[in-house]
Amino acid sequence: MDRSRAKDMSRRPRSATIKDVAARVGVSSMTVSRVINGQYGVGAETRAAVQAAISALDYTPNVAARSLVTAAEPKIGVIYSNASAAFMSDFLIGVFEEASARGVRLVLLRGEGGKPPPEARLREFAASGVAGFIVTPPLGESPAMIELLGETGLPIAAVGAHAVENAICVRIDDRRAAYEMTRHLIELGHRRLGFVTGNQDQVASAERLAGFQAAVQEVVEVRTAVAQGDFSFASGLTAAEQLLDADPMPSAIFASNDDMAAAVVSVAHRRQIEVPQALTVVGFDDTPAAVMLWPPLTTVHQPVRKLASEALRFLIAEIASTQHPLESRPDRVLAHMIVKRQSTAAVPPNDRADPAGGSQAGQ
Repeated sequence: MDRSRAKDMSRRPRSATIKDVAARVGVSSMTVSRVINGQYGVGAETRAAVQAAISALDYTPNVAARSLVTAAEPKIGVIYSNASAAFMSDFLIGVFEEASARGVRLVLLRGEGGKPPPEARLREFAASGVAGFIVTPPLGESPAMIELLGETGLPIAAVGAHAVENAICVRIDDRRAAYEMTRHLIELGHRRLGFVTGNQDQVASAERLAGFQAAVQEVVEVRTAVAQGDFSFASGLTAAEQLLDADPMPSAIFASNDDMAAAVVSVAHRRQIEVPQALTVVGFDDTPAAVMLWPPLTTVHQPVRKLASEALRFLIAEIASTQHPLESRPDRVLAHMIVKRQSTAAVPPNDRADPAGGSQAGQ
C-alpha cells in the first residue's frame, strides 16, 4: 500500500458502533440492540431517541452480528412454587412442548412453600438475559413479585391469575366451573355437601368457593360444611378428617383440586367408607391424579397443559411486538368441562331430606 492511500484511509471517519449510539442516548448497548431487532422492553421515548441517534450517527448495524442475535433461541424465565405436584407436572409438559415447537429455551426458577424466590434471586434471574416471564399459581398474584418483574419492562404471563395489572392472565372461569360441579352434585340428590377450599392467597380459591356457595344457595334444604386446605395432599387429609367427623357426615365432598380430593378418598378408604356408595367425592383440575386412584375422580377439567402453552404463545407474541402497551392486558379465559367418572353416585330418594330439618347453606 502506498503512502498516499494510507493517508487517505487514515482521514476517513471511523464508522459508528452500537456503543456510540448507546453513549449518545445514555442507555446500554443491550437497549440499542433491542430497538434494532424490534424486541419488547423499551419505552416509546427511549426507542425514538435511539432511532434518532442511529440516524444522526449514520450507524449501520452489522448484518452478520444481527443475524446471529435474531437466530439465537430466546430465553423465557419460568418461575414456579406450587403445592400440587400433579398440576406442576401437567404445566411443565404443556410449556415444554410449546417451547420445543417454537424454538424457545426455558430457564426455571423455583420458590419454596408457595412463596416467591428471594428478591436477590429474582433480580439475578431477571438480569440473566431472559426475554419474558411465565409465572405459575400462586405466584402470579404476588404483588411484590409482579412489581419487581415489571421493573424490567419485560412481558409477564401469569397462569391461573385473575386480572393482574400489566400481566397476561390465562385461566378458566373458576367460579362458573365450581358452580356447575356443585349443581351436578345437587342434581344427584346430595343435600349434605362438604367443601375443601384451596390456598387462601389465590383468587382462584375464593372464586371456587363462591361458585360452590352460589349453587347451594339456590336449594333451600342443602346443608354445607367447609374445611380449609391449601391445594396440597397433606392439607386434604386434615380437611377430610374434619369433614368426615361431622354429624351428620356429608354425603358428598367437593375438593378444590384433585390432590385434595385424592386425600379425601384415602381417608374414606381408611375409615372403611365406600366411595361412591357411601360418599361421593369430586375434584378440580383433571390432572393425572384423577385417574390414578380408585375410583377414578369425577372432576372439573382445567386444561392445565393448554393454559401453559397458551401463556407461552401469548408471551412470545408480546416479545415479538415492537409496541410497549401501557394499559392492563385482558384475561384469556379458556373453556372448562365436567368430567364424570366413578367417584360419584346418586343419593337414594329417602336419604335426600335434611336430617336437621333446616337450611344451613353456605355455613
